[in-house]
Amino acid sequence: MDHSRPALRVFVLHHAGGSHLLYRDWPAELPITWDVRLLDAPGHGHLLDLPLITDVGRLADYFLRRIMPEATCPYALFGHSMGAALTYEITRRIVDQGLPSPVWVGVSAQPAPRSAERVSEDREELSDAELRTRLRQMGGTPDEVLDDADLWSMFAPIIRADLGMAANWRPATDAGPLPVALSAYAGGDDHSASPLLMKGWEEHTEHFLGLRVFDGGHFYFADDPRPLLRQITQDATTALAALDATRSG
Repeated sequence: MDHSRPALRVFVLHHAGGSHLLYRDWPAELPITWDVRLLDAPGHGHLLDLPLITDVGRLADYFLRRIMPEATCPYALFGHSMGAALTYEITRRIVDQGLPSPVWVGVSAQPAPRSAERVSEDREELSDAELRTRLRQMGGTPDEVLDDADLWSMFAPIIRADLGMAANWRPATDAGPLPVALSAYAGGDDHSASPLLMKGWEEHTEHFLGLRVFDGGHFYFADDPRPLLRQITQDATTALAALDATRSG
């Protein structure tokens, strides 16, 4: 066994207006044999000095160029909210271009493409006070950003740009199901990506591993990510085992 080669390399894509910071504890909670990569979009986190990309397709292309050179072992993608839309678009490009496919993808808190009941909110029209109230209700944005005028003035344009990009996401409606194992995750009290909307992901994969519903709202894992990470571990391990069985068979 090659101990220098991870059993799985997991790329985590963050939510609108966020960064790797909300997910910073994940690598320590996931299996030690996994290599967990927390990605930042340009203009976010470690890449705060880079210009924003404000189109989901172009941002998916950006991440694809960075992920594929690292796809040298079994790998997986997980995305939350806007990150889930990116996860889908990246995987769609990988499949369409005949590139090495991920073993597993996880999508969280993002209604499925073609969902008849998809919720779309134009948060760009909200005033600063209304937007801050909405973000505080949803969770996931540090109180320091919402309460400090200087930090808010720095991050508000980023948040608005991301929310506008996510609201304008229009995935191809004629694409077939992905030949990749996929799990969907939802907060039971999430009104923007309810379990009913998340169930729609089943039609977008040939290998649906199930819808997992957790207590909480849009950021159901923010206070304690361990229940979600245990389920991610189980689902990705199931997909890895299926791949190994196919190869040995």
